[in-house]
Amino acid sequence: MTVRWRAVLLVVAIAAALLPLPQTVIESIYSTRLFPVFQAIVTRTSNLVPFALFDLIIVAVATWWLIQAIRDLRSRRQVGWLRAAGRIVVRTATVTAAAYLAFLLAWGLNYRRVPLQDKLQFERSRLSSAAALSLAEHAVSQMNAQYEPAHQLGWAASGVVDRSLADAFATASHELGSHAATVPGIPKRSLLDAYFRRAGVAGMTDPYFLETFVASDLLPFERPFVVAHEWGHLAGFADEGDANFLAWLTCLRGTKAHQYSGWLAAGPRDDLRAIRERLRQNINPQVSAAGWRVYDSYLKANNVEAGAASYADVVRLILGTTFADDWTPQLKSSLDPGP
Repeated sequence: MTVRWRAVLLVVAIAAALLPLPQTVIESIYSTRLFPVFQAIVTRTSNLVPFALFDLIIVAVATWWLIQAIRDLRSRRQVGWLRAAGRIVVRTATVTAAAYLAFLLAWGLNYRRVPLQDKLQFERSRLSSAAALSLAEHAVSQMNAQYEPAHQLGWAASGVVDRSLADAFATASHELGSHAATVPGIPKRSLLDAYFRRAGVAGMTDPYFLETFVASDLLPFERPFVVAHEWGHLAGFADEGDANFLAWLTCLRGTKAHQYSGWLAAGPRDDLRAIRERLRQNINPQVSAAGWRVYDSYLKANNVEAGAASYADVVRLILGTTFADDWTPQLKSSLDPGP
């Protein structure tokens, strides 16, 4: 790549990161038109591959970069240390710029779409300690009622698309105003799995090949909510709170086992103890703290002001949203889903 094209790539990447784009433009052109078509094609393709394509590209790029860096360092006697180091810096900046632009085009622009809160009939006046307590009591009631039916029914095996969960996801997405169908990603394991378990990360969405990753140590009753959350990202809901809200709605539209997973945050003590034991055995506090600090910075850099705290926004969305029967969220009139 010539110096001119490298400079152009860097300038475009910086401009893409810094120049403001109207949320309504991103929503109407990218998130609801271009991205759904791209997602359907890419996820269908990546679903055909049993391993994580994300791992393949990361290993390939890292290996290529290391080989080039070694060559540059070996040439230091001919060209000098400064020029050798400069080549490494320029190459690194070029790869970073290309990766960032690919990230934006493939998925990342969804961070700049209209927030879900602005599409719902949401009232801040509904947020109160009394409302939160009432919701917690309702969650406990639901979990106690569904504990035995859920465990008797059981959960789908890992590594396959749960069709009933996928159907529930399609219903919940439509209720939130999404007209395009989202192709569910097959839950896969990644080379990052060891990090997931040490950091307490339940899952991840590959922003390039639009794959769904879940931690290998997830308990069966955790999986439906986690998988639905990652599918929410595949549907273009990049904000963690928005994806959690969609995952919660999805579980409520599913089987008793799915509903149990959706209400699990306030669930029976036996299963909560099992989750706590899973985390206690696997999490490394230093890795977890460092990982979440990095992710918090990443989210804030992508216009998520709350950072990692946005995961908890699902409670705020539930409390502030107007629901009809069966927890059907009410949209603002201009965004009501069609028949």
